[in-house]
Amino acid sequence: MQLVVFDLDGTLVDSARDIAASVNAALEQLAPASAPVPLERVVSFVGEGARVLIERVLLYQGLGLEADAVLPVYLQCYRERALETTRLYAGIEDALAAVAAAGWKLAVLTNKPGDLSRSILEGLGIAPRFARIWGADDAPARKPDPAGLLALLRELEAPAAEAWVVGDSPTDVETARAARVRIAGVLWGFDAPGVRAAAPDRLLENPRELVRLIVG
Repeated sequence: MQLVVFDLDGTLVDSARDIAASVNAALEQLAPASAPVPLERVVSFVGEGARVLIERVLLYQGLGLEADAVLPVYLQCYRERALETTRLYAGIEDALAAVAAAGWKLAVLTNKPGDLSRSILEGLGIAPRFARIWGADDAPARKPDPAGLLALLRELEAPAAEAWVVGDSPTDVETARAARVRIAGVLWGFDAPGVRAAAPDRLLENPRELVRLIVG
């Protein structure tokens, strides 16, 4: 079984503005005197899960709040606005269709909570494309630990040598390398300099290049 495993935020969807709006809505509730966190700063904190995002935000803002207290407020704020501005990147829907038509199975492995990930992809109309949509709470461990990717390969009966990971961050590169899976880094996402520096097996400028890489 040939398999392509995608990251979500910054790879399939541009969710930056909804994430930032949710962070600032949570802070407005819990620390109303704090200034909003700039969009670009929030984006730089994304990639290792919601709790790490909140820890980084609190450190950046110099707030003495506990991450465990802020996290559920942030997640509630995010659930209320997860699809306000979030969209598929241009060309992604066609690329997924072309790769699937060539016989490859598709999956998602993200550090975002699984219910949110599935809700977003359902709302955008592409959830049926994926054999599995796994968030941090569905996998044995968060990326860059390879346990989630290895479990996904086993469940879908896909040899590592017949798989690709597609992601936009050094975390995705590290995860794939640890599982001995080929990694394509996308340059349209949240951390183009970081993914370039991580030296994935291939760098993709746009989704058309993804089709050429996978389908040939």
